[in-house]
Amino acid sequence: MADKRDYYEVLGVEKNASEGEIKKAYRKLAMKYHPDQNPGDTSAEAKFKEIGEAYEVLSDPDKKARYDQYGFAGVDPNFGAGGGGFGGFDGFDFGDIFGSFFGGGAGRTQQRRGPTRGQNIGVQLDITFEEAAFGCEKDISFSRIEDCAACSGSGCKAGTHPETCTRCNGRGTIRTQQNFMGMTMQSENPCPTCGGKGKLIKDPCNTCKGKGKVRRNKTVKASVPAGIDHGQSFRLRGEGNFGSNGGPSGDVLVTVAIKRHPIFERDGANVLCEMPITFTQAALGAEIEVPTLDGKVRWSIPEGTQTGTTFRLRDKGIPYVGYKNRGDQFVTVVVETPTKLTKEQKDLLRQLDDTMDDDVQPKKKSFFEKLKDAFD
Repeated sequence: MADKRDYYEVLGVEKNASEGEIKKAYRKLAMKYHPDQNPGDTSAEAKFKEIGEAYEVLSDPDKKARYDQYGFAGVDPNFGAGGGGFGGFDGFDFGDIFGSFFGGGAGRTQQRRGPTRGQNIGVQLDITFEEAAFGCEKDISFSRIEDCAACSGSGCKAGTHPETCTRCNGRGTIRTQQNFMGMTMQSENPCPTCGGKGKLIKDPCNTCKGKGKVRRNKTVKASVPAGIDHGQSFRLRGEGNFGSNGGPSGDVLVTVAIKRHPIFERDGANVLCEMPITFTQAALGAEIEVPTLDGKVRWSIPEGTQTGTTFRLRDKGIPYVGYKNRGDQFVTVVVETPTKLTKEQKDLLRQLDDTMDDDVQPKKKSFFEKLKDAFD
């Protein structure tokens, strides 16, 4: 893991970037390297995972603060250790380790022994364009750290209890004195016997090996809010890792990845699409069927419609999150030029062209006419 890139470098933002700038950078990169847009490209898939990991840390104020202070060690206890152990294990405060070097271990250890909130968990959810537009119910699966059911989180074998550490008398810290340049320096550091817990487990639980925590897979049903956009997240409160010493559980942050739609594109709450029409429909006008998220609707194309003309279908877009109001759908018509014409069809078109006078023909000068006018 030593070759991991700096999270700010991954997202291409400065260290003092705002929450909005971080989110904007993530959404842009996630769209670029999403597996649906790069099928079969393993390097794009790796970058997509790297981007998601960086955003999970930098979008969480607590994780971001620890990362800014301690780097990867502040958010991943396995960093540089070759893996193993409980990744993201609650109650393991890297501030205790670094703070003890400067005499700050005592206060931090006492704080750690109090109630500690469980860490949040980040999950990615792939959904369709329509599911994002109108919302849906989804099963969200993740792995979380829970209290061991066999020992109720105590870490002790059934029928036993933790014992008070005799070295620190249950304080969790020991006081040391050092002579430095003729001065006596005092500091309090975590007790090496009990690891700062103040308690010792003589008979550990066979299930959790004395940790009091186990990792289990969990699946919950959640409502995806209507109108959610690619890269946005919603929160499942209290479904994250269990807290320590009576602390509350963390949350699950679900970040959605929206699959590409074959017809529609999204611009905020608006839906964009192109509608092919024939030369005859454009010239004479016609009533056509236009696809929308709600099904097909009838729309009248006026006579003489030019390719690239855009018209609006009001309230046919995507709902605003938390509101009933919807955006609009913008349809751009594209006039298709006929190909593989028969001789008879070509003759008819030539006859039509011969009958077009100056009042009917588009009054646009050719490139050479414009060039001649410029020199004259």
